[in-house]
Amino acid sequence: MRSLLNFLERYNNLIIFLILEGIGIYLLATRNYYHNTRVVNVIRWVTYGVEEKISNTRNYLNLRQINENLAAENTALRNSINRLARNNNSVFFSVSDTIYQQLYQYTTARLTSNSVNKQKNFFTINKGTRHGITNDMAVIADGGVAGAIVGCSENFAVVMSVLNLDFRLSARIKSNGYFGSLSWDGRDYRKAILSDIPQHVTLSIGDTIETTGYSAIFPEGVLVGTVIDFQKPGSDFYSITVLLTTDFRKLHFVDVVANKRKQEFIELENQIQ
Repeated sequence: MRSLLNFLERYNNLIIFLILEGIGIYLLATRNYYHNTRVVNVIRWVTYGVEEKISNTRNYLNLRQINENLAAENTALRNSINRLARNNNSVFFSVSDTIYQQLYQYTTARLTSNSVNKQKNFFTINKGTRHGITNDMAVIADGGVAGAIVGCSENFAVVMSVLNLDFRLSARIKSNGYFGSLSWDGRDYRKAILSDIPQHVTLSIGDTIETTGYSAIFPEGVLVGTVIDFQKPGSDFYSITVLLTTDFRKLHFVDVVANKRKQEFIELENQIQ
């Protein structure tokens, strides 16, 4: 109480001045139309600015939930496309349309760890055997190839990234259908090398590279990247530099792709071998 009295005694002139100033502003704003309008506009401007800041902050804090919802919606759309394909009674299908030729199911997952600066990079996702994840399932992100499942526990799975010296992918040039082997050379995390393309093939900067579907893991037609450079190293094949569609430094959500006919595919190949 004594501190309050001391404060009032010390600053009484300032307090009285502020009170009188407030009364003066109030009388000026309420008795004069012009000043009233100006004051109301200022209050509205301040209020709008504060509300906008609060709204932006709230939206930023909700980004994680928004991303999870979008990823779930993408997965639902992919599965819906496959269900529609299975309900189609026509026996004539486009050769390039693998949705109608093979049955795939998609489930979304979130990354819990990731690496891009090693020679053999892996990332971990938050789904495992309890969610139906098994080894040798394809992983895609933003419509592009991301890697393949190489290890599973009950609730997590480890993915061999495209940015791994041991990763190999059958990929083709979309414009002409010629296919080769895509791998990473351990240098730039945005680039990979497509090899085994004969030098008589016509190439252009900007050509699209996509998966062939020649394995039981990746569907046909998944984007890999675009051609940004090609050289003739002295052999009969090009060395093609591909700018990857997937930016591995921005990975947060991925889709795991399950081929429902994978076991049939593998058993038939084993019988022939």
